[in-house]
Amino acid sequence: MSAGRVLLPEMAIKDKQVPPAAAGPSRNVILCLLLVVCALALYNGINKNEFVNYDDDVYITANRHVQSGLSTGTFGWAFTTFDAANWHPLTWISHALDCQLFKLNPAGHHYVNVLLHSVNAVLLFLILFEATSRMWPSFMVAVVFAIHPINVESVVWAAERKNVLSMLFLLLALWAYQRYVRKPSIASYMVVFVLFACGLMSKPQVITLPFLLLLWDFWPLGRLRFSQFEEAPAGAPARSFGALVLEKLPLFTLSVCSAIVTMAAQRSGGAVRSVIEYPFGVRVENAVAAYFDYIGRMLWPLGLAPMYPNPGDSLLAWQVALAAVFVAAVTALALTFRKKRHVAMGWLWYLGSLVPMIGLVQVGLQATADRYMYLPMIGLLIIVCWSLADWVGDRYSRAVAIGTVAGLLLGGLAVLTVRQVGYWHDSEALWSRAVAVTKDNFVAHVNLGESFLNQERTEEAAAQFRAAVQIRPRDPAAHLNLGTCERRGKRYAAALQEDQVVLRLTSDKSLRVYALVNMGTDYRHLEDYANARESYEEAIRQNPEAARAFIGLGLIAEKTGDPASAVKQYSRAVELEPSDVGYLLLAQALDKNGQRSAAQSAIHEAQRISPDFSRAQQAVSDLAAE
Repeated sequence: MSAGRVLLPEMAIKDKQVPPAAAGPSRNVILCLLLVVCALALYNGINKNEFVNYDDDVYITANRHVQSGLSTGTFGWAFTTFDAANWHPLTWISHALDCQLFKLNPAGHHYVNVLLHSVNAVLLFLILFEATSRMWPSFMVAVVFAIHPINVESVVWAAERKNVLSMLFLLLALWAYQRYVRKPSIASYMVVFVLFACGLMSKPQVITLPFLLLLWDFWPLGRLRFSQFEEAPAGAPARSFGALVLEKLPLFTLSVCSAIVTMAAQRSGGAVRSVIEYPFGVRVENAVAAYFDYIGRMLWPLGLAPMYPNPGDSLLAWQVALAAVFVAAVTALALTFRKKRHVAMGWLWYLGSLVPMIGLVQVGLQATADRYMYLPMIGLLIIVCWSLADWVGDRYSRAVAIGTVAGLLLGGLAVLTVRQVGYWHDSEALWSRAVAVTKDNFVAHVNLGESFLNQERTEEAAAQFRAAVQIRPRDPAAHLNLGTCERRGKRYAAALQEDQVVLRLTSDKSLRVYALVNMGTDYRHLEDYANARESYEEAIRQNPEAARAFIGLGLIAEKTGDPASAVKQYSRAVELEPSDVGYLLLAQALDKNGQRSAAQSAIHEAQRISPDFSRAQQAVSDLAAE
């Protein structure tokens, strides 16, 4: 081992350490290719998957900014919007690039996620190998990360691009940090800083990077010592905890800024839940239980679902106590055996990196989510793989036994991953599975009902929405969709009551706008044009880009004999959201207003963009007959 190598004493175990340079590029390349091949093979079925009704519309299929591709306007919007209750401009830009390359072909969007996940697995291997000179534990961490079914959600869900993209920048920042440690300079530190900023602009889950770098100083870099009497690895600079914290002060500052912006974005979108809905004591109990639950899900990845509803105050005292004792006991053991630094580091990595998603600040309706383990699971994998490598040492019989068991386990994980990818094929398959494997999952019932609505299966949809209301009577999404079912049955007064309930139940901006537009439609069918106009205008005040509200105002203008105003409203609607029905309505209003040439141009535009022109014509005829 070279004198300049920064390694801890306990890392010099019985199995051979192979410095990355000594291993030769060919072996590294082969292992990296193997990681990529494994990921691509297991996720190959993704080419048949569709977009799903779980934020894919918000991020891609109904987002006109993203669909416009890369442009000056898209860049400006991406850096200034709080859409989706987040500020993550690089994620928006990556989706816009996908739309420019693949349009709305879901296969292209999904494959980019798979490629990013593959690159993340390769980077994880190379970073660990470079830091520890131990090839096989490094490779095992990376291969389990690549094929574990708990990561399927992060990879196959198109809207979750932010997870794999932010992880890419975090790993690049970690790699750059190792180079900074070897050869400190302002330039090398700035590389870390910029990559960290890019990660935060992809998804703020990487906000804990400065803390993770302190853990990385502890192990494997061996820079962190808590006293002058503590034995240090050969070649490692003697650094105190305070000095290393001070070194990362610019990164901590960036984390604080990101936290402020993120909270502003989530509050603006109504995503942060109130202390009345989820009291702080309940949040602490659920957070402790979540730490226990995540480990169980990683060790036994069956019954995975895209949504696990928050249990609120329904957890039993013994469940919380068991989880608390487990977390406290493991933490104590990890800190007690300080010579096995990878154990303490891995456990604290798991605990610390989960803090932003653990629910102390409740965002959304979920208690836990598989995607939240994408970063934290690395710490647990390091504990397992390095501990097993230490136990095996140079004993051939142990190596054979561990190799056999590892092969079987990896095969089992691969099978589960392929199956899990299939559950994400479409919205109906995804939410049917969620209903089957979770209990009282009102979100799954709502989303399954929405998939039925999209297939014109109104009665089946209504049954799902009623099931959601039975589980959670104050769920606004269930009432919103029940209103849609009533509207399809031409029961407009009943639909109006459901939409009014939504306004009383939620502060979520997008849901409120949707309900206001629906109320405008209800009032319009009831021929209460004054209230209809007021509802549409309020929707536009809350969201100036609510195209459906402009369509509604145009229909009212036509009904009340004002074609000039109808032209104005329809023009704004197709500007915001070009559609065949919108252009046909505009053509109709232009013709009534005596603008024959402009009307013909609008018809030609409708024909150009329409996937089914006769159906669009029928829709316009139905609207005219209302």
